[in-house]
Amino acid sequence: MASDLVLVAVGLVALVLAGDALVRGAVALSLRLGIPALIVSLTVVAFGTSAPEMVVSVVAVVDGAPALALGNVVGSNIANVLLVLGLPALMVSIRTDEGNYRRDYLFMLGITVLFIGLAFAGPIRWPQALLLLCLLVAMMTSQVRAAVTFRARPPVPGEEDIELVASPVPMPGLRMGLLLALGLVGLPLGAHFLVEGATGIARGFGISEAVIGLTLVAVGTSLPELATSVAAALKGRADVALGNVIGSNIFNVLAIVGVAGLLGPLPMPPQLLLFDLWVMLAASLLLGPIVFRGLPIGRGSGAVLVAAYAGYLGALALGVGQ
Repeated sequence: MASDLVLVAVGLVALVLAGDALVRGAVALSLRLGIPALIVSLTVVAFGTSAPEMVVSVVAVVDGAPALALGNVVGSNIANVLLVLGLPALMVSIRTDEGNYRRDYLFMLGITVLFIGLAFAGPIRWPQALLLLCLLVAMMTSQVRAAVTFRARPPVPGEEDIELVASPVPMPGLRMGLLLALGLVGLPLGAHFLVEGATGIARGFGISEAVIGLTLVAVGTSLPELATSVAAALKGRADVALGNVIGSNIFNVLAIVGVAGLLGPLPMPPQLLLFDLWVMLAASLLLGPIVFRGLPIGRGSGAVLVAAYAGYLGALALGVGQ
């Protein structure tokens, strides 16, 4: 038990430090490339912070525990919206009117509905997995084209995509590369230590595999997103915080379920079909008014989101859906 507690502590420290490094490196990269920080947050930051979910899910499928892999994805997507956006909003109001998130949000909502449809259609096997991976490639292609278009257009007077870093002086390439490397390497390692310790403690109390995936593993692997979003919100980078959540949820479904489905069939546990998938969809729908009306996520909204997540955990503890 003592060694598990040490792993949890080490993981938390690594996640906080790596999350800050990744935000600073990512926004510096967007300045260097001349593209919006939002695009970088939807790709480099989102995929980097979702690496723990990928590692955990792949290992779970290989080890014959697909329920943990699916619970990890569903639980992480719920935590990303309710916890990863809710907790930073308790510290500082997150503005959402500084970027256009509508297309990416609608894509996230669409693949969430698709995922639920595939789940009810039966086990997710390689054909469905290939479909998800093709959609991932299409999204990445769209983001690259958007970046190229943005760089090619003439500058608009008065428009600023600056304030990506604290200083107007571009960050040296070596320092930027080191920050990105520290973030992308430190986040998965920190999450790995945390998950190892947390699951060790949970199994000691006899908690089921599905509940571990939906709660401890999901929250543990979502801590990179939380650390990154807190750092981004405190630096006033709402486009990185919200873009990170949207991009991570997209990556979790398309990449993680896609890769895991290629490694073996993924039968959906009844609990996820009856309850957790619908909570994931409801959490995604909560972002609709925020995205389309540009509503800020203030302390009141943050409290509601965190309370909703606490209610979800309480429902799991009471065995709802089981």
